Amino acid sequence: MSSHSGLALSAVTIDPVVSEVPHAAPDRLPVPDTVMAGTIVWPYAITIGLVHALALLAALPWLFSWTGLIAAVLGVHVFGQGINLCYHRLLTHRSARVPRWLERSMVVVALCCLQDTPGKWVATHRFHHNHSDEMQDPHSPLVRFLWAHVGWLMVRNSATNSIDMYRRYARDVLEDPFYMALEKRPIWIWIWLAHAALFFMVGLAIGWTQSGPMAGVQFGLSLLVWGVMVRTVLVWHITWSVNSLTHLFGYSNYDTSDHSRNNWLVAILTVGEGWHNNHHHDPASASNHHRWWEFDVTYLQIRLLELVGLATHVVRPRHVRHAARAKPGST
Repeated sequence: MSSHSGLALSAVTIDPVVSEVPHAAPDRLPVPDTVMAGTIVWPYAITIGLVHALALLAALPWLFSWTGLIAAVLGVHVFGQGINLCYHRLLTHRSARVPRWLERSMVVVALCCLQDTPGKWVATHRFHHNHSDEMQDPHSPLVRFLWAHVGWLMVRNSATNSIDMYRRYARDVLEDPFYMALEKRPIWIWIWLAHAALFFMVGLAIGWTQSGPMAGVQFGLSLLVWGVMVRTVLVWHITWSVNSLTHLFGYSNYDTSDHSRNNWLVAILTVGEGWHNNHHHDPASASNHHRWWEFDVTYLQIRLLELVGLATHVVRPRHVRHAARAKPGST
């Protein structure tokens, strides 16, 4: 595949003849028949509940700091891109290649979002694409909005919690010894705890140096609550909104086999993932930007990595790939 330099958005402008495709009112779906009713996944349920509870401590004025707030806002993007750019576009859809050291570094950042190991995340997402808005879909909002948003994580699903599923849908990821090690041992939990401790220790050191030990504890806790707990919860809900909101609300450029929609609010929050109908139309593409207003910051970051030589084999949108093949002399 040819490589193009530069960041021009015009390179991915869709053919103007494409129009919005109306969706019929979706039929309701039952809970997947592979869900084991009443079997709660306690590690997920406890973790989600506990981190939400700790994030509520941000309401205490004593724990507020502008630095903590800034850390939360910036962290939503920096850590969230571990999910959007790395887990989703690089690992799941192989939309580009980056050096192994960079990919693994981004995986470590993604693990700080508490959204599971790369092997399981990739396998579940590929399974979703294979069964999008069908009964087997692990998180279709056609069951219920809250089911798609978070409920599906709380109960055991034999289809998505099996070695066979990981082998079928994420074999390429698990061939990497680093990613396999993350599946075999709870290293990812320790990574999250270590990064949380780092936030606290940095705040403790700065506050102690400037104003004494009590100020250090206060500043350290503010960075921990805002920069870790609040940020983790925000990234959760932003990621989950792709599963829920973008299969219910928005417009469609393409007539896909599911109810994926382009949702501008989710697109802003996820820096491009909310153009979900575009993505389901062409999941291999590194870009979800198909109309001039559909800005895709994640794709711009991939193009920037390409420009400096850190990304190769960047997959262009389908219409660009087709146009390249149609040129005389192309193969």
